[in-house]
Amino acid sequence: MSVKNILYLNKLSGFTDLSLLALRLLTGAFLVWGVWDNILHQERMTEFIAFMTQFGFPYPALLAPLSVWMQFICGLLLCVGLFTRWAGLLMVFNFVVGFLMVHLGDDFRAQFPALILIGVNLHFVAVGGGRFALDRVFGGGETR
Repeated sequence: MSVKNILYLNKLSGFTDLSLLALRLLTGAFLVWGVWDNILHQERMTEFIAFMTQFGFPYPALLAPLSVWMQFICGLLLCVGLFTRWAGLLMVFNFVVGFLMVHLGDDFRAQFPALILIGVNLHFVAVGGGRFALDRVFGGGETR
């Protein structure tokens, strides 16, 4: 083993697909968990509509359920790795809009969760679901 391989930990590149699976599962589970209450309880959806109204979103009664269901469905798709690039793209759009409407004037610490979700989903758009994804089973999502 060369010094270069040791310094750059080149052997760890064999775990790329496992790390992508972990990232998909964590992100997808977070998205599902984050909207589950809104789906189960109308009062939580009403709170989210009020939140969107407070921040000046147009048509909050329409966009709140759309955002919630989009996050829920995309979260499930990310977990199983199906239509991974589309799910990532929809979540990039969702969180860019949320960032611009809610967090643009915040400090970096408050912006960070939305920015991370944008960045992670951009990664899914670029690389797809990886080897352990349904995209690959159905012939899509090639990353190389």
